[in-house]
Amino acid sequence: MVHDEEQNIREYDLIVVGSGSGNSLVNHQWRNKKAAIIDGGVFGGTCLNKGCIPTKMFAYPATTARHGLDLDKLGVSMERKSARWREIRDRIFNRIDGYSKSGREFREGLDTVDLYTEYATFRDPHTLVTASGEVLRGREVVIAAGSRSVRPDIPGIDLPGVHTSDTVMRLDDLPERVVILGGGFIAAEFAGIFSGLGAQVTQVNRSERLLKDHDPAVSERFAQVAARQWDLRMNTTIDAIAESDGGLAVTLRGEEGLTTETADIVLVATGRVSNVDSLEAEAAGLDVKNGVLSVDEYQRVLSGGEPVPGLWALGDVSSEIQLKHLANAQERTVQHNIHLPEDLRRTDQRYVPHAVFTNPQIAAVGLTEPQAREKAESEGFEISVKVQDFGDVAYGWAMEDEDGFVKLIARKDTGELLGAHLIGTESSMLIQPLIQAMSFGLTAHEMARGQFWIHPALTEVVENALLGLKVPGNRA
Repeated sequence: MVHDEEQNIREYDLIVVGSGSGNSLVNHQWRNKKAAIIDGGVFGGTCLNKGCIPTKMFAYPATTARHGLDLDKLGVSMERKSARWREIRDRIFNRIDGYSKSGREFREGLDTVDLYTEYATFRDPHTLVTASGEVLRGREVVIAAGSRSVRPDIPGIDLPGVHTSDTVMRLDDLPERVVILGGGFIAAEFAGIFSGLGAQVTQVNRSERLLKDHDPAVSERFAQVAARQWDLRMNTTIDAIAESDGGLAVTLRGEEGLTTETADIVLVATGRVSNVDSLEAEAAGLDVKNGVLSVDEYQRVLSGGEPVPGLWALGDVSSEIQLKHLANAQERTVQHNIHLPEDLRRTDQRYVPHAVFTNPQIAAVGLTEPQAREKAESEGFEISVKVQDFGDVAYGWAMEDEDGFVKLIARKDTGELLGAHLIGTESSMLIQPLIQAMSFGLTAHEMARGQFWIHPALTEVVENALLGLKVPGNRA
């Protein structure tokens, strides 16, 4: 670090804003240089502390409990005696908080890294001012400031019993009655968690479709299965939340007019927004579009449509696709491009998969059927669509599965896979060979017949779906 006495500016070779995926940038390649990490939140970012990891650690016992209740049709009767919420919570956060603490302490112990545990704003594209007034300037600056939960403007939204995903997992006790506002993946996952652990759940969705970004067939099937597990209110909104004896009075406006539900907590799961607005990035001349920081394919931040030398961004702050595995890929792109500017790499975002860890699990990659049909019409080719039920293969018989399916979409003329959409047990793992096929350019027939598929594993449902497409190599 060089300290500019005249202007009181601290100079760094690298400044990283955010300690999630951006934290990985400060590796051995910077051991002889000076770096700064700025984060006023919990060290480690959203995924570790408030997102992907703790939610899945809650989802696993909840899903296991739900599957146990469903075993009756297999001749096994089980009951859910209790869910020891505090035990589950403490098991999860003792581990997560330990990782966060050790990560922070590791950075604090490095002579070549300064950690600023406060927020900062941009003075210009390479200069930041921390909340305490420190002025930092970086030769290379990487913005990885993440996103945050949003709360709609509803009377009572700030009452103590109203939570977002940031706070709801730290509750002291499992609530008996939960109202969840939202129809996206966060709402779906927490509905599965609380319902699976024994809470009475009411999910409120303002439109007539859940998971609107998914293929319509998956959205429809999930709504059917969800409605069997918890109280699903479509075309409904929350008008107001008020304190009442023993909890919260939640006024709902639905197709039947106004009704009131009593809840112990309300979970607001209406999405997340980029933290770009908290950085005063636009005032520093940086481009913001659709609520996120604008970057080019090399992760360079744009100003007036042109890349700013030495200024990069990654993750939720600059991406409308809010996924940890995408942020990690973008981090690798930034790392390469900083050190090898003569050989810039793009982040390949053609086949970014995603999963919803609810019950049943959902996973998808590529185009939905409506998107594929639009692409086919504009480019002049035909598509083939195949839906293969889990219950059509031997392991599906063992499970007596009536809900799960694999839906594949491919070009008829070439066999190129355009999209894969799964709902059912362990869909997040079953989809991986399809991601592989799309990423490495394997056709549907090559993927199906170019390898062995273990019999009678559940993966046979993927094999059969591939063979069921009307594409070259498959039987007509």
